[in-house]
Amino acid sequence: MPWSNQNGGGGGNGPWGQRGSGGPGGPWGQGPSGGGNKPPDLEDMLRRGQDRLRGFLPGGPGGGRIGGLGIGLIAVAAITIWLATGIYTVRPAEVGVNLRFGKFAGLSGEGLSYNLPYPIGSYQKINVTTIRTVEIGARQVEGSRRPPARVPTNDESLMLTGDENIVDIDFTLQWQVDPQKVSDFVFNLANPDGTVRVVAESAMREVIGRRNIQTILTVDRAAIEAEVKQITQDTLNRYGAGVEILRVNLQKVDPPTQVIDAFRDVQAARQDQDRSRNEAETYASRVVPEARGEATRITQGAEAYKERATADATGQAARFSQVYEEYRKAPDVIRQRIYLETMERVLGGTDKVLIEGGGGGSGVVPYLPLNELTRRPATPGAPTGGAVR
Repeated sequence: MPWSNQNGGGGGNGPWGQRGSGGPGGPWGQGPSGGGNKPPDLEDMLRRGQDRLRGFLPGGPGGGRIGGLGIGLIAVAAITIWLATGIYTVRPAEVGVNLRFGKFAGLSGEGLSYNLPYPIGSYQKINVTTIRTVEIGARQVEGSRRPPARVPTNDESLMLTGDENIVDIDFTLQWQVDPQKVSDFVFNLANPDGTVRVVAESAMREVIGRRNIQTILTVDRAAIEAEVKQITQDTLNRYGAGVEILRVNLQKVDPPTQVIDAFRDVQAARQDQDRSRNEAETYASRVVPEARGEATRITQGAEAYKERATADATGQAARFSQVYEEYRKAPDVIRQRIYLETMERVLGGTDKVLIEGGGGGSGVVPYLPLNELTRRPATPGAPTGGAVR
């Protein structure tokens, strides 16, 4: 569509004003080429803008000395600001590690410290008092429950014991950076938590693999914690990790969930077996000494009887030999003596009544109770017996 004015013969109205009316005309401040003027020179416009910019700078036309001094001051100020960025503060719980081109250059203590700024130097601030915890065998899941629930991880918790059983172990390990080996911690460990986790799990598997499941579940918890801590610390020291192990805590030591009921039945049976064995051993410890004592008593009684019988027989034989020797010397006398001694032994314990014979007197009454004559009366003054006729 032409920009000419269709209603009048005068100049038309274009997008940059009215032609021939003294207005700016085109986009460069003048009318189109139909008015006799050329379009503006872009290079000339850029040149004029550069001249104006140099006029504002200290090193513009006519100010060479002032411009050089200004550039020097600006450079000094920039270097000063750059050097000032190397100042940093180390908090009481931290240790600063200074680096020069990525190489260890020293440690910084508490307070203000300085190191050359980037790209020449850099620093790291390491917290050496924070106690860090590594969970192995289970993870805490944050949620509405208090305390947070612990979800087991079977690839870490299931371990093989020395007697070829499987035990489910959940434990935590607490560690911190060794203040004397901060540089080792910075340069030798790319993933501190992961390294400590792997070493602790390996140490626990080694300790569990040397023990039976019965002792693991009952009496060896403290010994296991101490041994795992020592093995983990020794391994990390060989790595140059700069880590100090504080403690190992066993959270759970159980058989696997799938067999825990059967394992408890086995444990109950073993406890019954141990109880029965203890009762039998108690009974044996009481009966066996009694039987041994009775056997010893019988043996000693037999030995005593043997010695007594042997001595008695020996004495009897010696006595008989002596009597025989005497008998050979005087047979009648010895025969009479033997008769009397024999009668003495035979009649010594019997009741006897002697009746004098001869004299022509009357005989003994047949019904006379001879045994009563030798007995004492039951009461004093009682008659001693009937008259003898």
